[in-house]
Order: sequence, then structure tokens, then C-alpha cells
Amino acid sequence: MRKERVHVITMGCAKNTVDSEKLMAHLGLAGVELTESIDDADIAVINTCGFIEAAKRESIDMIIAQVKRKAKGKLRKVYAMGCLTERYREALADEIPEVDGFFGTHETPAILKALGAELKHELLGERKLTTPSHTAYLKISEGCDNPCSFCAIPLMRGRHGSRPADEIIAEARLLASRGVRELVVIGQDTTSYGIDTEGKRTIAGLLQRLGDIDGIAWVRLMYAYPAKFPLDLLDVIGHHPSVCAYLDLPVQHSAEAVLRSMRRGITRRATVDLIKRIRDRIPGVTLRTTLIVGYPAEGEREFDDLQGFVREIAFDRLGVFTYSQEEGTEAYRLGDPVPAKEKERRQSVIMEAQQKIALARNEALIGSRQRVLIDRQEGDTSIGQPAVGRTAIGRTAIGRTVRDAPDIDNEVLIEGTIPPGSFVDVEIVDASEYDLYGKEIGT
Repeated sequence: MRKERVHVITMGCAKNTVDSEKLMAHLGLAGVELTESIDDADIAVINTCGFIEAAKRESIDMIIAQVKRKAKGKLRKVYAMGCLTERYREALADEIPEVDGFFGTHETPAILKALGAELKHELLGERKLTTPSHTAYLKISEGCDNPCSFCAIPLMRGRHGSRPADEIIAEARLLASRGVRELVVIGQDTTSYGIDTEGKRTIAGLLQRLGDIDGIAWVRLMYAYPAKFPLDLLDVIGHHPSVCAYLDLPVQHSAEAVLRSMRRGITRRATVDLIKRIRDRIPGVTLRTTLIVGYPAEGEREFDDLQGFVREIAFDRLGVFTYSQEEGTEAYRLGDPVPAKEKERRQSVIMEAQQKIALARNEALIGSRQRVLIDRQEGDTSIGQPAVGRTAIGRTAIGRTVRDAPDIDNEVLIEGTIPPGSFVDVEIVDASEYDLYGKEIGT
């Protein structure tokens, strides 16, 4: 009798990606057959996101789509797990009873059991990578203790908990032994690493150890909370050859009234001072941030402040979310007074300002030599929207510089065939707002 085949669908952020990869590894080790296509599956597992309204809607739509497949006989079972189910399990069970089981963020053993497997603690570092084989996300902590008024993450992921450092290092070494060259360090709040176990922030020491691992060329830090930022981290980022001069620092806003209402624990002046100190200590550092527009306390004055802040700081990389009112958060009681269209307008205004900054940053790199990590190869791809007269070519290698995290930042397009996972030296010959165009040096 043929064993049932399982397809795992991951919604949301990189932290969910890691959870799905570990789930799949344990399933595979237990002999459960995993499929890359839903069309070949008997069972669908949806790892859901419940962060903001748009993400919740996408997860619900995905669950409903798989339930419809089940009704047509194309699937035998459908399971849902992760953040959305942690937060809305009872409501989901009432609304979509066709789902065979709902599992929260801390119920991996239960869903493994439902799928005919079990959690083996001696294999906790095992992963089935769904990213390119040379890049892996490394989750160092779970949950968050910060009191941000708009954020539902503590409702879904619980309080901050740091993973043991030796366990993280063992997982990183295993990944390196399998060909991973880049580690992207993630958590809900990576700069609070160690505070619950050591009584102090020990992220600098952890990054140092990760950078020392043989085979790891890049270690990149994401989700660094700006309040109470550990300044010893700057020495490691600035001086360790394998730690990227890159920092993801989500500031969310600049106006004092908004920061206070958001309960961010930092002022505008302190934010600007921190950014100046980072840039002084790490010349050439790439700074990424995320912002929220349309928060209830954001009037025209506060939005004007944010626009000025974006132009003043000139972040290298920037993303903007529109405010999502979330049940159970402190900000929920403030209502949602900014209309959706106005939120979208403000989002567009900020992104237009950032596009000018991004284009200037990229154009300044034309003629420079850059080290590029190749992520993938594409065929018959046009390599030159900015350059007049450039036509389609046979093969294009697509990669990233040290300034760019996977999936969210710029890419470099290079004519020719270059194996993914390779590091190559490239001369930048052209630029657009979010892409660079290069020629491999020596070809």
C-alpha cells in the first residue's frame, strides 16, 4: 500500500520558513514522503501567518483553497499550523470545520504525531532547506518581550526565549557541512538574545562564534531592535571578516507622539544618535529599516516628520507597512481612524522618496567592483531595462552583494552562466532603483 504523501505550504516570514524546514526534516527522517507539488500530495499542511490583516487573509484563503481540493477528492486531509491557528484556533475550527486539525506555534510534536512521525530531540538541528542550498535562515530565539502597542507577535509566539548558544552553533555547523555559505540570523528581537538566560545581551559573542565557523562566508543580522541596542555588537559587525557590514534596524516611525503611543522605548533623537554611531563605527555599513504608516496617532504633522526623517537618514534599504488594527494589542483601543486609501497614499509617498535614495545609492556603484553571491540562474531574461537598446539574452545569473539580504533587497543581474552558490567578482555597469547590472570580471 502506498504511503500518504505530504506537501507543506509556508505562509509569512522567514521564521515560519525555519519552522516548516524543521517539520519537514523530522517527517523525512520518519519515512514520510514529502512532495514538492500540491498536485502530488495526499495531505496538505499550511503553516500560517497571523501578523497583520493582509497576511491573515492570505493564510485563510490558502486554507480554504486546500479544503476545496479536499472536497474534490484531490486531498485526503488538510492541517493548519502556526501563528494564525495559535491566535484564532476556535474561530477557525468553527468557520472551516473541514480542516482535519489545527496546531499552534508550540505544537510541533502534536502535528508530527498526526502525520505519523515523532519529534526526536537529538535531531533538533535537522533541516530540509527550502531556500537556495547556499543560504539558510538561522533562528536564535522565539517570542518577544517588547511592549509595542501595535504588535500581535507576543500573542502568537509568547515571551522571548533564547536558544542555547551551543545548540545554535551545532545547527550552524551542520548547515555549513551541507554547503551553506550564508547564515541569515533571525528572531523576533535578535538584539535581546541572551538576556533571559545570561542576564545580558550576548548577541555579539554569538555572531563572533557563527562567523568563526569553517565554510561560512557571510553572517547577516536581521530584526535588531533599536531600544537598548548593545553597542558591543558594532565591533563584531565592523571587524569580523565573515560578519556582513549590514544591519536590519526596524525603527517603525520617527515622530515623538507616535513612538510614545507605539511604546517603542526610544525617542527620535536617540534613534538618530544610534544611527549616527552605527555609521561612524562601521564605515560603509548597509542599514535596512521598516516603517509603519497610518498608525492611529499619526496625523499630518507626524507624517511630515516621518518624510523628513526618511530623507535625513537616507536608509540604504527600506520597507513600509500600512497600519493593521489587531485584536488584543494595546493599540486596538485607539481605533483605526486613518482611512485605507490614505494609508496607501502615505505608503506610496514614503516609497517614492526612498526610490530616489535607492537609485542614487545604486548609481554610485557603477564602475565599482563588487563581490556577488549567485542565488539562481535564469534563461532568456532581459538584463537591461535601464539601458537603451539592451535586448534579451540566453542566460542570466542573479545574485546579491554583501549589502543585500535574500528575498527583500536588491539583486545583481549578470550575463552568462554561473553556478548558484558561487562567489564572483563583478563590475557594475548599470543600475536601477532596486537592481544592479554587472559583468563578471575576467570574462
